[in-house]
Amino acid sequence: MSHAAVPPVLVIHGGAGVIKHDLTPAKEKAIRAAMTKALQSGYAELKAGKSAVDAVSAAIVVLEDDPDFNAGKGAVFTHDGRNELDAAIMDGDSRRAGAVAGVERIRNPILLARAVMEKTPYVMLSGTGAEAFAQSIGMPLVDPSWFRTEERWQQLQKALREDAAGKRHESEETAKHFGTVGAVALDAQGHLAAGTSTGGMVDKRWGRIGDSPIIGAGTYANSDCAVSGTGWGEYYIRTVAAHAICMQVSQMRVPIKRAAAVVINQEIPALGGNGGAIALDVHGNIAIPFNTDGMYRGWIDASGVPHVAIYGDEDDGSSAPPAPASAASTDDAGEQP
Repeated sequence: MSHAAVPPVLVIHGGAGVIKHDLTPAKEKAIRAAMTKALQSGYAELKAGKSAVDAVSAAIVVLEDDPDFNAGKGAVFTHDGRNELDAAIMDGDSRRAGAVAGVERIRNPILLARAVMEKTPYVMLSGTGAEAFAQSIGMPLVDPSWFRTEERWQQLQKALREDAAGKRHESEETAKHFGTVGAVALDAQGHLAAGTSTGGMVDKRWGRIGDSPIIGAGTYANSDCAVSGTGWGEYYIRTVAAHAICMQVSQMRVPIKRAAAVVINQEIPALGGNGGAIALDVHGNIAIPFNTDGMYRGWIDASGVPHVAIYGDEDDGSSAPPAPASAASTDDAGEQP
């Protein structure tokens, strides 16, 4: 499907579940700087006339290489003390997609997910098979120590002590799946893409895989809509969250802010889950719903100016979904982000 040329837009997230008192001024400054760098990297691709897939890849690589996020370097540890990484990317125009799950030696899982999309007939590869494919195309493997940070190691130790004592995990960050990174983009040709990358859940067992690499759950794009989620993955899988948002936009012509709010702030909490998402439609309208204390989020629209927000009380223009559309008018082409 082709669209008229439009101003490019990029939206990113670095995870939901931010708790204000957990951030020192220095860490907050570092996170805002990393988010800004990711926005600038991805937007440079768009301004150069490159594809939404290029922009999503470039933005996510920056966040995967930054230890303050739960993706790539700085990923959380499993119960067995390993880093198991998942990622997915989807091109909305063609609906081609690629994903990897449970890889342990891939520096930038989003790039391997893209290679799966572009160089294989498959959608998802996992574990040692995905790493063998990486080697077959000349992608180097890194030592697993590349991903380790002391902060993440100590989070695991705390979780293990709580396990041994038969206690529930005290901290939301330890207990659930937060810190995932993602991006959605609209390029100058009017094409959309979405990507997500994560280290998963602290203390996870038995090769658990969340929503991030599952097309339709944590990552989805078509010609009308692109979504990347972050939150408690089991609930995003059960609601097929990213696809559910886009189907409302594509098939029912629900404004993207309302569609995203219904899934993220109603359906997922009703089942007991939480988290957030970033969503973007073909008109450049942005939705950034979340039901946690905060969410690392950033965007660049036609103004070309990067914006970053962390806490729930920071204005990102997406706090109030629009009123339900009337029967006479269900097109959201004029909705503003």
